[in-house]
Amino acid sequence: MYRFLLSRQWVILTLVVLVLIPVMVELGFWQFHRHERRVAQNALIADNLTAAPVPVTELTSPGHTVPRSDLWRRATATGTFDTAREVVVRRRTNADDRVGMHVLTPLVLTDGRVVLVNRGWVPAAPDQKSYPDVPPAPKGQVTVVGRLMADQTTDSSGIKDLRGLPPRQVMLINSEQQAERLGREVLGGYLELTEPAPPGGSPEPIPDPDHESIGSHMAYAVQWWLFAAGVPVGWVVLVRRERRDQAVATDGSGSAGPAGPGGGDGDGDDGAGGGGDGAGVETPREPADR
Repeated sequence: MYRFLLSRQWVILTLVVLVLIPVMVELGFWQFHRHERRVAQNALIADNLTAAPVPVTELTSPGHTVPRSDLWRRATATGTFDTAREVVVRRRTNADDRVGMHVLTPLVLTDGRVVLVNRGWVPAAPDQKSYPDVPPAPKGQVTVVGRLMADQTTDSSGIKDLRGLPPRQVMLINSEQQAERLGREVLGGYLELTEPAPPGGSPEPIPDPDHESIGSHMAYAVQWWLFAAGVPVGWVVLVRRERRDQAVATDGSGSAGPAGPGGGDGDGDDGAGGGGDGAGVETPREPADR
């Protein structure tokens, strides 16, 4: 009855089904875990953005790697901006997705150590090589508030750390690289400036990270699981259809009987003399030669 399942094409189809089901289930869990991570990250961002700011020296130190739990923490720092050692970070976008540069200014703390401050976005120079027009940082001693961020690396950001760039331009914000350039102790990570607001809105402040949308990961997870459930159902439907088609073919070949005698349909319509519709009528004969 189901011997057709042992045929080559059905064995291949069944193996494909057995492979697809766990793969689709796993893809569903992959999207589900991405959904969970997104929800957890949104909660972390919301909590850290609403927490009271603390001195940056309580969260990081030279050579320190900022942990995930401290990302986006609001931190304060008091010191003097070293605008002469300021650099710009290439290929950064603003809230309108315009490509420009971020302004990275060292803030020399009262103890002589440095914290890097990302003051915001400015348009790039037309030739992409000249130093852009950057509004000056506040002079004298200032207290700033910013979001604590981790050092950028090629592995974490996907941005290539290119060499041979124009003067005072970098690709990544990295405290170790800046410590080597400045010849000072630089706290690990950097601050995205939120206070004080720049006069005239330039550099353009970096907006808060999105922590409300959760994306479509959960919908994709459900979609993969529905696919996984639909594959065996489709396989069963195909098996039943194949079985039905073979049964119909077998019944059709067994019901065909032999033709009736004399080539008729066996219903006795033909005459005994084989004359068909002319049964019982004598055929005229030619007169014999005499």
